Amino acid sequence: MSSVVLKNISKSYGKVSVIKDLNLEIRDKEFMVFVGPSGCGKSTLLRIIAGLEDIQGGEVYIEEKVVNNLHPKDRDIAMVFQNYALYPHMSVYENMAFALKIRKMDKKLIREKIENVAKSLNLTEYLNRKPKELSGGQKQRVALGRAMVREPKVFLMDEPLSNLDAKLRVQMRSEIRSLHKKLDTTFIYVTHDQVEALTMGDRITVLNRGEIQQVATPDEIYNYPENMFVAGFIGSPQMNFIKVKVVSENLLSFENNNISAPSDVIRRNNLIGKEVIAGIRPEHLSLSGCSSSNKIEVTAGMVEMLGSEKIVHFELQNLDMSAKLPASVEVSYGDKLCFSPDDNKVLLFDKDTQKRYR
Repeated sequence: MSSVVLKNISKSYGKVSVIKDLNLEIRDKEFMVFVGPSGCGKSTLLRIIAGLEDIQGGEVYIEEKVVNNLHPKDRDIAMVFQNYALYPHMSVYENMAFALKIRKMDKKLIREKIENVAKSLNLTEYLNRKPKELSGGQKQRVALGRAMVREPKVFLMDEPLSNLDAKLRVQMRSEIRSLHKKLDTTFIYVTHDQVEALTMGDRITVLNRGEIQQVATPDEIYNYPENMFVAGFIGSPQMNFIKVKVVSENLLSFENNNISAPSDVIRRNNLIGKEVIAGIRPEHLSLSGCSSSNKIEVTAGMVEMLGSEKIVHFELQNLDMSAKLPASVEVSYGDKLCFSPDDNKVLLFDKDTQKRYR
């Protein structure tokens, strides 16, 4: 059972608290992604699991054993870093063999392990090359291979794709996900890229200022965010937030606009007459006639063409908002437009606590 459990973890640098009484269970063989903005504590949390950071309080469990006092080398984990951390004077083979040689493993067994891993990662023809002779993607595969030959209980990955170009990142995302299925062990992956989080994780832990905001599947995170932070962080472009008044069981009003809303949520939370925040994703807005009873009237700002779709920016309540439309729709800067939201997709948030009404 390669589960990882964090209980009441606290971490500070001087007077600055970066992890605050955090509790989390990562299941055996799960692909868990830590995601959040820079400085939220995600890399620090990964280093705590690895044993590279001391903690002020709490316990770290790996395979149901407390490992607080174990050195990193004794925790049976492998870490893949953002900068690959390859030894420049060693060949690919020597980089992959290094940890096994330290363990004084039989040379024949070392060669067998490395050849098997190199084959699975398409590295066989590069075993005699030095890191400087490799591309970014090849270096990343070597870093993965070096971790794989150790057959650890848990793989830890700290933004391993951030140095790669966009096309290679997409390819490596697929390769790492396939690798997880093949190795059938626990992966913990840190990223600031919410697209990586949504496409790779079995579950996602969203962090902000050292605290967990939500732990859930990608579908739950996207469709049912716990609060406005999660709703705004996950999704590109980010969710639009509009201050509205609930005027009936299925109607929200602001300025000269009325939009439909989920009546079950309004009834369940007794929201009629209250001011709330409506959350609408750009992809859940469609062009409509301005005579519609369910509309948001705006003036188009910048229009971004993205191949199969376009992003229309507009200002509302002194905030920059956007709609995602098919590329075939003709829209230009300065056009007067009316958008209708999909009322089944409109989320409502408490304006004070910022939590989503269920």
